[in-house]
Amino acid sequence: MDSEFQTWIETWIQGAGGFWAAISLYVQSMVLPYRLVQIGVALALVGVAWLVALALNSRMEDWIRGREGWKTWQLRWLIRLRRRLPLIAYVVLIWLAVGVFAALYQFPSRRYLLVLIATIASAWLVIRLAAHVVRNRMLRQVVIWGTTIYATLHYLDLSDEAGVLLDSLAIEFGAFHLSVLSILKALVVTGVLFFAARLVSQGSARRIRGNDDISPSVQELMIKTLQVTLFGAAFFIGLKAVGFDLTGLAVLSGAIGVGLGFGLQKVVSNLVSGVIILMDKSVKPGDVISLGETFGWINTLGARYVSVVTRDGKEYLIPNEDLITGQVVNWSHSNDLVRLDLTFGTSYGDDPHKVREIAVKASVGSARVLHDPAPVCHITGFGDFSVDYVLRFWIRDPSAGLTNIRGTVYLALWDAFKENGISIPFPQREVRVLGDKPDMPQAGFRID
Repeated sequence: MDSEFQTWIETWIQGAGGFWAAISLYVQSMVLPYRLVQIGVALALVGVAWLVALALNSRMEDWIRGREGWKTWQLRWLIRLRRRLPLIAYVVLIWLAVGVFAALYQFPSRRYLLVLIATIASAWLVIRLAAHVVRNRMLRQVVIWGTTIYATLHYLDLSDEAGVLLDSLAIEFGAFHLSVLSILKALVVTGVLFFAARLVSQGSARRIRGNDDISPSVQELMIKTLQVTLFGAAFFIGLKAVGFDLTGLAVLSGAIGVGLGFGLQKVVSNLVSGVIILMDKSVKPGDVISLGETFGWINTLGARYVSVVTRDGKEYLIPNEDLITGQVVNWSHSNDLVRLDLTFGTSYGDDPHKVREIAVKASVGSARVLHDPAPVCHITGFGDFSVDYVLRFWIRDPSAGLTNIRGTVYLALWDAFKENGISIPFPQREVRVLGDKPDMPQAGFRID
């Protein structure tokens, strides 16, 4: 172990020495009078670019605020350009300086350093603008700094020495060689492939969802299958591209899978339940469902849960397993027709034929109540205080709410009964309080 560690230290020192030697040689080549002049010009242009950006910043901000009617993505790019004004100004100024030096001096060596600095600055600008396609802020910063360092080393001709240094920082087990360089390559290649897979999956998802010939459940199943295939292929291709042996990874993943299978039974159950839901089309995005006390419409079907949005704006994440094993009321499974029942009672002194006719007419006055099938009203029994009825009507838009339409029809019944003199009875009790003496007069009162 000591000899292996000593060998590793010697390899690392050798790589670090080569990298440092390359930097020293590069710095020594810069210490020439005509190159010091170029360095001085490049440094002076930093201050000039900062002053130019300071002068243009407020004017550009006012100009952006006045762009009414422009699309959001256009305004965002203008804001990004305004934030990069110092770097943009520096790139423009240093390329102008390259042109001036080219006109003053015939030899390319007299402007070599300015061209190099201008090229690196242009690469930095392009990297910072292009990195905004990465939406995650932390990942975007990693991409910016990683590509910036690589571009700088590449244009300084130090990438080979840096690669040797990073490859010397490695762990070896027999024929297995894992270095910092291979890890960075794996991250870069896999990241690029993941980004490409994300773009392809998003574009394909938009096309699939825009196809009306495919049912929503099949659409979601196709999208999920495509995403798993693309991202899985990106992961394994990325590892294979940088030299990882996937045979050992397969054995390791099999061993890990057996162990995780016992601890992640619920997760696996939800994943399998999600596939079953997508295949049997029992629920789909847009369906109105009731599960326990939760009533709302399905927003999205996820791999592990179903997102249900209620009328009060709450979003419930219901595990897929609950929809498979529990009793779910799907108000719009086969069609959007939903029948609602309202119960009420009237006095025994009111004509039941007239009551039924008035109730039906009152219910059809609501815009959401359908005329076909027509509402009906039936007597359900003779109660202690009233004749009991049930009013049944149909609606086609359960996603718009059930409580509100019930309240609307109840209010219409109230107005119609009041207009036609129909009374709605309520329980009455008479309580008598008896005194201790028989000859005392009996007093009583009524509670209405």
